[in-house]
Amino acid sequence: MRIRRALVAVAVLIAGLVAAGGATTASAAAPYCGITWGSGAKTAGTLSGAPLINVRAGRHDCWDRVVFEFNGPVTGYSVSYGETYTDGAGQPMSPYTAGGALLSVSLRAPAYDGSHGATVPYRVGDHPVNAFGYRTLRDVVFGGSFEGYTTFAVGVRAQLPFRVFVLAGPGSHSRIVLDVAHRWQA
Repeated sequence: MRIRRALVAVAVLIAGLVAAGGATTASAAAPYCGITWGSGAKTAGTLSGAPLINVRAGRHDCWDRVVFEFNGPVTGYSVSYGETYTDGAGQPMSPYTAGGALLSVSLRAPAYDGSHGATVPYRVGDHPVNAFGYRTLRDVVFGGSFEGYTTFAVGVRAQLPFRVFVLAGPGSHSRIVLDVAHRWQA
């Protein structure tokens, strides 16, 4: 009788450990906030003549966001982790940025228009976004605009998952949105 009780107790204990271990494994593999973006390069769209007119940032529960707004339709971008170089001169931007990792952002649209010149008040090395207090975002630095392309270096806390997408509006404007997750997994 004692052996039988001992065997039942051991079986219950093992079943509990297996169930707990399975739950732990399942929760450890679950994506953070459902994010499945990854950290690989993201590229889309074509060159546009619609000029950049604004850059701003926002905070969300699961990610930090940078929004690039254009005066017209824009679809082209290339974003990846790695060194970023100023447009035209080709100087590395890492000395001007904060954070443990650097996102190189190339927008396939100018930061100027043909009749009025610059459409944003930034000079190379300017920080158009105050990222103080953000969980992931550390810095956004303007790298210039040359031959229809505009560059930014986005400093982040670490190499984390990110996504990039295009939104139409408001009005005739469009926006390229960069979201960087706060962490990899739950």
